Amino acid sequence: MKRAGIRDVALRAGVSISTVSNALNRPYLVSDMLVERVRAAADQLGYVPLQAAQQLRAGRSGLLGMTVINIANPFFAEMVAGAEDAASAAGVRVLVGNSSDDAAKERDHLELFERVHVEGALVSPFGDTGPWLDRLRRRGIPVVLVDSVDDAGALPSVSFDDVAGGRLAAEHLLETGRRTLAFVGAREEVRQVRDRLAGAQTAVAGVAGATLETIWTERTTSQIGLAFGEQLAARHPDDRPDGLVVSNDHLAIGLVHGLLTHGVRVPEDIAVVGYDDIEFAAIAAVPLTSVRQPAREMGRTAAEMLLARISGDEGAGLGNVVYRPELAVRASTIGHGSR
Repeated sequence: MKRAGIRDVALRAGVSISTVSNALNRPYLVSDMLVERVRAAADQLGYVPLQAAQQLRAGRSGLLGMTVINIANPFFAEMVAGAEDAASAAGVRVLVGNSSDDAAKERDHLELFERVHVEGALVSPFGDTGPWLDRLRRRGIPVVLVDSVDDAGALPSVSFDDVAGGRLAAEHLLETGRRTLAFVGAREEVRQVRDRLAGAQTAVAGVAGATLETIWTERTTSQIGLAFGEQLAARHPDDRPDGLVVSNDHLAIGLVHGLLTHGVRVPEDIAVVGYDDIEFAAIAAVPLTSVRQPAREMGRTAAEMLLARISGDEGAGLGNVVYRPELAVRASTIGHGSR
């Protein structure tokens, strides 16, 4: 179906094209009666003003671009919500690209940002985004990394200390008497996951007799967690870990359910620590102990940094903000008391 244009609205309302333009954009120039007639015609036809094209002609898109690794993870959804909070307050909108754990999709989103002339980009990288970020910057589009850092120090960033987070999770399990730990996560190539594993390894290395097994998955959904819970339950009790550090809460909640369904008690047989502290963690069948990340605050801070750079306040838009982890301790590790 052909998209309705301003000429169609003028014909429907029985007025000139200039009257339609004034009624929609400068209503103070025409009578209230004409404004109502034009708006009614526009509604009937489903006409949407080409605001984006108008802004581009004025040298602005009114858009920030934002890529996230997987918006199905509530952590990233909250991070986007935080960015939208800041953008809305500044009168701009956020164009979100969900990479879905796919580096090719991520590149497509970054190329789209370049084509539509976003005013700035917030990037939570999955793959090697360096060449595409360089292209954006050459086009004069500022970039702020979110939930990541730039090793070269060229880009400002808002990140989380995942090494400390992984260490905190493992230390908690060790403090409750667990000694045979496992780290369960997907995508070893993702920096955040590697850092969480490194932190857990550091904690385990400091306790005599403690061990850490690594268990890799393809994805980190609750359904995958359910399947891994079943697999762990099928092991002989002497061959099971007694504590799990899980790379995100979605995976951890499914894993706990899989263990319980197959007769393995949580935390009596296996204690579980998740990561992100999403809303569902506290209300799961066994409330989940989790490493807390302030996702919404991270997104808002990153967007404010980006907006500062766009406005020309370079000093306010530079630097690196690093958030420190906190542990929300719940029944999945302590049950009715530490062992």
